[in-house]
Amino acid sequence: MNSFWENEFVKIAAYFSVVVLCVIVFLAVFELVTKYKNWEEIKKGNLSVAMATGGKIFGIANVFRHSIMQHDSLLSLISWGVFGFILLLIGYFIYEFLTPGFKIDEEIQNDNRAVGFISLAISVGLSYVIGAGIS
Repeated sequence: MNSFWENEFVKIAAYFSVVVLCVIVFLAVFELVTKYKNWEEIKKGNLSVAMATGGKIFGIANVFRHSIMQHDSLLSLISWGVFGFILLLIGYFIYEFLTPGFKIDEEIQNDNRAVGFISLAISVGLSYVIGAGIS
């Protein structure tokens, strides 16, 4: 059975499955903390929400990329991925806190593309910092 789990195709499929499941769960968490419904807004063509959501997806995937590169077990990979996600979530709240003049969620929901783009950049940028820490 050990040779089964050591097969590169099996490892990649396991990593892929775990990361996809985690991305779905983490996006559901982001959906809970934002005031808008991501997929409803994207369906309506809200580019700001699409950019912010895309940044979150990229950020989560990038954190898991570094986790996969540095850890051998699925449990370790998941643990570091969850830790990285928590840091991304904290970054989201810090971003909201540092902009007291307006509400990030409201601006993104109103399709303020500048705010959506900055949200994307923050998620991507923080994911590189978190990934470097994991590495």
